[in-house]
Amino acid sequence: MTIQEAQRKVDEWIKTIGVRYFDEMTNTAVLMEEVGEMARLMARVYGEQSFKRPEDEKNAMDNLSAEMADVLFVLICLANQTGINLEEALIKSLAKKTNRDKDRHQNNKKLKE
Repeated sequence: MTIQEAQRKVDEWIKTIGVRYFDEMTNTAVLMEEVGEMARLMARVYGEQSFKRPEDEKNAMDNLSAEMADVLFVLICLANQTGINLEEALIKSLAKKTNRDKDRHQNNKKLKE
């Protein structure tokens, strides 16, 4: 699935099942909530925090996958609402980063350790 296809699928879902988009400010708050849920799992899977219950650790990667998908879904909603083509935006972002950082990371001694 391309990013444009994902944007179309989310738009179709919102219009047929979700009734309508939440307003942009609400979706921004929902995005922050979803990022927080993903961060909580990252802290437990890859960081120093422990899981509260052993059964939570067993499903950690499935849960992390679901949280990342939730973040992506809400980000796509915001892009759709604001008329942003995420595929084009990502292409521009990669070009900007390539131009800006082409030597920076190669010369970063911290990354070679």
